[in-house]
Amino acid sequence: TPSTLLKETTMLTVEQIAAAQQAQLNTLFGLSAKAVESAEKVIELNLQASKALLADSADYTKSLLSAKDAQEFLKVQTGFVQPLAEKSAAYGRHLYDIAAGANAEFTQAAEAQTASAQKQFASAVEAAVKNVPQGGEAAVAAVKNAMAGANSAFEQVQKVVKQATEMAESNFKAVTATATKAAKAK
Repeated sequence: TPSTLLKETTMLTVEQIAAAQQAQLNTLFGLSAKAVESAEKVIELNLQASKALLADSADYTKSLLSAKDAQEFLKVQTGFVQPLAEKSAAYGRHLYDIAAGANAEFTQAAEAQTASAQKQFASAVEAAVKNVPQGGEAAVAAVKNAMAGANSAFEQVQKVVKQATEMAESNFKAVTATATKAAKAK
């Protein structure tokens, strides 16, 4: 009967909504754990960098104080700059790696959620199309065309974002390499 069919469809929809909400909660908890893990990595990196800087500063100060003349004083200063620049570049690379890893996880989760939402929407449209009365084919075609256009536009945006991310990563690596080479040259 129609009322039984309506109840079954409604139950299925409620179950689908509950499943979708559970999946979103799982994703949220997973991303929250990844954010905390990334924050822990940044804190650990900062602690290591701070300890190394303190140790280097103590050595540097001792060397400066033990310099016998201006030439040796200058030599100590110059000798401190290059390793500091290299360590700074390494710190930047590690920080970038942590951020890039977290970004990749978030991007992957967002893409999965979007794909799931697109699939659910397409299923809903297909289910609705089955119940369209005679003469509603034009409206169905318009909805399907709009959906295809939206999917295509979204895919293009994803491509552009990926290209921009890859370009930014490439530029970051080039700048870091150049800075490291410049520090070594000095």
